Amino acid sequence: MSEKSWGGRFEQDLDAQAAAFSASVDVDKRLAPQDIRGSIAHARMLGARGVLSAQDVERIVSGLTAIASEIESGQFVWDPAAEDVHMNVEATLTKRIGEAGARLHTGRSRNDQVATDMRLWTREACYASCARIDALLSVLCVRAQQHLSVLMPGYTHMQRAQPVRLSHHLLAWCEMLERDRGRLQDAARRMNLSPLGSGALAATTFPLDRAQSAKELGFDGVTHNSLDAVGDRDFLVETVAALANCAVHLSRIAEELVLWSSQEFGFVQMSDAFTTGSSMMPQKKNPDMAELVRGKTGRVVGDLVSLLVMLKGLPLAYNRDMQEDKPPVFDAFDTVDASLTVLAGSIASARFDAARMRRALGEGFVDATELADYLAAKGVPFRSAHHVAGRLVKTAFDAGKTLAQLSLQELRAEHAAFEADVYLALDPEVAVERRALPGGPARSMVSAEISALRDRLQARGVDSQAIATRFGVITEP
Repeated sequence: MSEKSWGGRFEQDLDAQAAAFSASVDVDKRLAPQDIRGSIAHARMLGARGVLSAQDVERIVSGLTAIASEIESGQFVWDPAAEDVHMNVEATLTKRIGEAGARLHTGRSRNDQVATDMRLWTREACYASCARIDALLSVLCVRAQQHLSVLMPGYTHMQRAQPVRLSHHLLAWCEMLERDRGRLQDAARRMNLSPLGSGALAATTFPLDRAQSAKELGFDGVTHNSLDAVGDRDFLVETVAALANCAVHLSRIAEELVLWSSQEFGFVQMSDAFTTGSSMMPQKKNPDMAELVRGKTGRVVGDLVSLLVMLKGLPLAYNRDMQEDKPPVFDAFDTVDASLTVLAGSIASARFDAARMRRALGEGFVDATELADYLAAKGVPFRSAHHVAGRLVKTAFDAGKTLAQLSLQELRAEHAAFEADVYLALDPEVAVERRALPGGPARSMVSAEISALRDRLQARGVDSQAIATRFGVITEP
């Protein structure tokens, strides 16, 4: 990291275009709260070790606290010439309190300073994103409870496959989101070591107490290698990879909302508050928010690629390329957080058409597997039963009938094992209830999963009903 602006070696000012090209304050000023917290912890540690006087520490802490208040209120004036957030804060502090401010950087480099700031910021951002995931989970939990009795076709290859519960499908979305939350939690835990005290690359000769500053900043401990500590950004790669995975999941959810809200499906009516019209066609009601969630996924994937490409050829330790870590990280969090919030609102206000879903169960032969299972339960080898069911599907298709409309005589023409009770097996409610295995769509299993999700949220301090109410979850007839 260049120290040209305040080093003694250089006789010529930095070229104006080079200065503008290298300035990062417009981006990294977002780190100001973390930067100031880190500086306060560093100053207090230096005071405890006798490196700074008590008077200097008091002036530094007081000055930094005042700067933090000004930044929070928007009164602080950022100077692009000061290059980055670190120098803006330090230069302002030194201007106000004199030499005490110039002593703050004792035993510290901007290399370990920015590494610390990024860990602090990213750790907090992970927790904030987890809270937004919990909000979306809360909405889905309440909506799943509302629609426990609603049946719909499940799909494979975008073809109607077997009957399931709408709640079961909503809980499938929850499973994806729970894994995303877990990945962010894991990333936050793994990054929670303090680089402060690593210096530029080889630590420092001053008697720092790294454990003290780490504890004050909420870290679990300190990093173990100064070269790695200042050159490491894989904690950002891991985090943005988790965000990219989450964005892909949100895109898949959004895609299903787009499909379901089409006239071809008609499974859901999106709220006016989360749709837009057409500039030309007055009848249109476009699911634009879901489409934007789907589209913005590419940005988050691009943020991950940007980080990986930036790091792939860097030698240890710090290199100025790493200045480019912040835009993709900030963008990934901003994009995923916004997508989580808009999807929560979209799903909370959507109206599901239970009757349309039920009618869809009567088309596409979603009960064909029930015929095969029926025969298999009577001792017919499943592959043979599968073949019989397939031939009956063709028979029904050619006759313009459903499987349930075939006569017992037509069924027995394919296999003598069919009895009158086969029609009970073809009832969608019976078909779903027979799948009473853990993870299955039977009412008891789905109801238990809804309760388990609610309990998990409650254990995390989340009131799912209150959050769903805040998002305006509607009550459908």
